[in-house]
Amino acid sequence: MQYQNSVHSTESLGTVDGPGIRYIVFTQGCLLRCKYCHNPDTWKLGEGKDISISTLISEIKSYLPFIQASGGGVTVSGGEPLLHLDFIMELFTECKKLGIHTCIDTSGGCYSEKASFQEKLNNVLKLTDLVLLDIKHENAEKHKALTGLSNEHIKAFARHLDKINKPVWIRHVLVPGYTNSENDLIKLGKFLRELSNIEKIEILPYHTLGVYKWKNLGYEYPLEGVHTPSEEEVQQAYQLIKGE
Repeated sequence: MQYQNSVHSTESLGTVDGPGIRYIVFTQGCLLRCKYCHNPDTWKLGEGKDISISTLISEIKSYLPFIQASGGGVTVSGGEPLLHLDFIMELFTECKKLGIHTCIDTSGGCYSEKASFQEKLNNVLKLTDLVLLDIKHENAEKHKALTGLSNEHIKAFARHLDKINKPVWIRHVLVPGYTNSENDLIKLGKFLRELSNIEKIEILPYHTLGVYKWKNLGYEYPLEGVHTPSEEEVQQAYQLIKGE
């Protein structure tokens, strides 16, 4: 099947979005408006490409030797992939026929407890080996100031993944002046320790590699002057989250 406007772009040999070498599908559309987003060109719904599942699978097959030799797989990222559950369902169904490891890289920004969403989500998660969950901020109000939305439904998603024992890697972008408060990191660690399904925690240093996209789109970049955190700052954040 061909899904209209679902795909923003693809990356053939990704190495930072899950284990091993991965074929990455970036979906189009996101409900969050993160001030540090490096893919603002994926925000708007309805502006993606019409790519069929068969086309994607054909391309994925050409990279299978690299994927399999590295213990890699296929990752669906975004944008926000959970806006495209039907698309992921069909793609991952075909991936599983080929024995390919599957991963979703999500902020959980569109998670809902509505029965219709839950049914589709749980069917997709049965075909998903790993979820990379990006928790932007522990504090609901600060999360809203940073992304435009509260984080209560995102925390609910994290608890749901724990309930069904779905393996998760937690990601947290460390942004000086926004997400690096000692108190907030300690609280984030406390929340994460309530979950039993976390295999890995990644602190991602804020960077400015996507600023040019904001300017090309005519958007004013809101974090001008914010520096990339040092390795020492990143390690300190790890220690605070781990409660050390």
